[in-house]
Amino acid sequence: MGENEASLPNTSLQGKKMAYQKVNADQRAPGHSQYLDNDDLQATALDLEWDMEKELEEPGFDQFRLDRAENQNLENSETADLNLDSIQPATSPKGRFQRLQEESEYVTRYTRSAPKSNPCNFCRLSKMLCTAIILFIFGILIGYYAHKNCPSNATSSGTLDLQLYQEIIKTIQAEDIKNSFRNLIQLYKSEDDVEISKKIKTHWTSLGLEDVQFVNYSVLLSLPGPSPSSVTLSGSGQCFHPNGQPCSEEARKHGSQDLLYSYAAYSAKGTLEGEVIDVGYGKADDLKRIKKMKNTTNQIALLKLGKLPLLYKLSLLEKAGFGGVLLYIDPCDLPKTSNLSYDTFMVSLNPGGDPSTPGYPSVDGSFRQNRSDLTSLLVQPISASLVAKLISSPQDRTKNGVCSPLELPNNEERIVNMQVQTVTKFKTVTNVVGYLKGLTSPDRYVIVGSHHHTAYSYNGQEWASSTAIITAFIRALMLRVKRGWRPDRTIVFCSWGGTTFGNIGSYEWGEEFKKVLQRNVVAYVSLHSPIRGNSSLYSVSSPSLQQLVAEKSNFNCSRRAHCPGTNVSSVQIRGDADYFINHLGVPTVQFAYEDIKALQSPSFLSEALFLKRATKIEEMDPFFNLHETITKLSGEVILQIANEPVLPFNALDIALEVQNNLKGDQLNPHQLLALASRLRESAQVFQSDEMRPANDPKERAPIRVRMLNDILQDMEKSFLVEQVPPGFYRNILYHVDEKTSQFSILLEASEHCKSLPSNKTLQEALSEVLNSINSAQVYFKAGLDVFKNVLVGKN
Repeated sequence: MGENEASLPNTSLQGKKMAYQKVNADQRAPGHSQYLDNDDLQATALDLEWDMEKELEEPGFDQFRLDRAENQNLENSETADLNLDSIQPATSPKGRFQRLQEESEYVTRYTRSAPKSNPCNFCRLSKMLCTAIILFIFGILIGYYAHKNCPSNATSSGTLDLQLYQEIIKTIQAEDIKNSFRNLIQLYKSEDDVEISKKIKTHWTSLGLEDVQFVNYSVLLSLPGPSPSSVTLSGSGQCFHPNGQPCSEEARKHGSQDLLYSYAAYSAKGTLEGEVIDVGYGKADDLKRIKKMKNTTNQIALLKLGKLPLLYKLSLLEKAGFGGVLLYIDPCDLPKTSNLSYDTFMVSLNPGGDPSTPGYPSVDGSFRQNRSDLTSLLVQPISASLVAKLISSPQDRTKNGVCSPLELPNNEERIVNMQVQTVTKFKTVTNVVGYLKGLTSPDRYVIVGSHHHTAYSYNGQEWASSTAIITAFIRALMLRVKRGWRPDRTIVFCSWGGTTFGNIGSYEWGEEFKKVLQRNVVAYVSLHSPIRGNSSLYSVSSPSLQQLVAEKSNFNCSRRAHCPGTNVSSVQIRGDADYFINHLGVPTVQFAYEDIKALQSPSFLSEALFLKRATKIEEMDPFFNLHETITKLSGEVILQIANEPVLPFNALDIALEVQNNLKGDQLNPHQLLALASRLRESAQVFQSDEMRPANDPKERAPIRVRMLNDILQDMEKSFLVEQVPPGFYRNILYHVDEKTSQFSILLEASEHCKSLPSNKTLQEALSEVLNSINSAQVYFKAGLDVFKNVLVGKN
């Protein structure tokens, strides 16, 4: 500001003359036309200069001149290194003419007689007018052809607005998704997934997607044995298959596929005879009560799926000394419209990735560990009809509209022999990965993930919905890209393999490129199992993205006749988003349609993979309108994250989520609450002082926007903890289910310590949470300090 003040004239009269003379000189310099150099024009210019000086001396103009000078100083405060003289010609005349237009009284109050004209002056003015018109037309022509020949610059993604988003989204059609879905489900009968992967790669390439490639990994898969598993009652000798049908050659022939794929991948193998002990949902307090009543060593637990992660419940049973588990879903936990009494299902006991290379990628030369069994328990999924036979109970347990849960009477003893048959083999899992390079930030990635059918797995059809949806969005996007547009950031499209065995394809890819992904990924959009019902739109997202997701969901509601309330939460979800949430701390979004009654059921029932028929998806969405809605909602979020100059993340929402997780919990010490309060204060300052100005184009500075985005994309990494119970998310911002609002690891620790003599486990969990909150608070504060130092350095 000092330089600007020094350059201002000392007297108002001198200032007026200097300002006009600079304008007059600079107006001639750029054009330097022969017409501007002849003597007649110079004479006319002298007359006009005299007139201008006289007008500037009129009363009232001094105040206007000061106002313009003050405005110039304010406008130039952020660019003090620029020469003030070079700015004056552009601003002063413009300001003056604006003033004349805005104040009509100015002309009437300070009018004066026009100078006497003569024919010579008229000719000079005519020449000047003709010259100005010619130059104006010439400039328009240059601008038009320059714009026409440079479409990529003119359609820079930095200026992309909602209208262009809608132009891309409106090309997504339900009919295209339906045709793609039907073509895909014809391919699952292939002996391996190579044919499906090739089909996806070929299709994506034909749509124009760049650099589509296969990424293969040789991994250890747990597959069904040569014959179905069985459960035999020791007293009567009756043998049953997992679906409840008696063991026979005829039953084996009619239900061979269902029977083989009713198994727990990576379970221990063998035969076990023992007493069946009903453990309900397998909670810690239930097991504590049971251990006081019975000897659980090498016995068989009758376990209900749901309410808690399966891996967590199995770890408790293993510690309690059980040798086997019969796993089932209670019909009372399912919607009344679902009749799954005889249906079998598959589960995977793999927490993620190739079991033979835990924590590192399965590339050539990697050391392979012998981990064919990920638990010492023999685990066998069975149908509800078989459970009813084991406990001698009628299958229909609904009376007067009330469902009675399946329970084994405490005074009755059941001895069974269970046989589990699985085999492990090394097989190739294929990922299909394609790229759309960004225009201004190609080193920042928005990853969009679906999954395809993997050989040797169950024949569910949700993978076809997932793949058809991602392909439909690629088609719509590439239509616009072919016209010259590109997003600011790179969009990476991934079709993962090996999902049903424990998200193997995504884990291995993530482990191989971990260093690059930690630095460059800004968001993950999941398209895993998008159609699970047809009555309610169910959205899951990171806290930082909940506002964006709610905004898109509400906008979609406004276009539909019937729409329930917005349902957005941060809860644990199935699918390939797992690695990006729990190991990279990447903000994540997932849209899906569910049945309302299914949402009211216990959580984690989705861990069971039922053998859906190909027509099941079409029964839920016969016209594929729900598929179209999911594609458009996901597409709008992808476009906004990939293209907005400032990432649409909300820092304050993370701090509010932390405070809500601690609200009303008596276990939280004062230090934890005080730290959460400081985190909120830092996030508020960060949001108001840095994010608000960056979202205003007039205040936006590219270097500050880049710094801001780097901070936003790494916000969740502070909440990744090292040690969590099996099946729980390492990212503690996610809840176990929607019914709980506390930190999951604190809830589990408080339950677990009830059966222990000390509260060491709880203290360790509290320490993990405290360190995470402190890390986030330090992170925001350090970001504010960096911005402050940059601002001071500029000044």
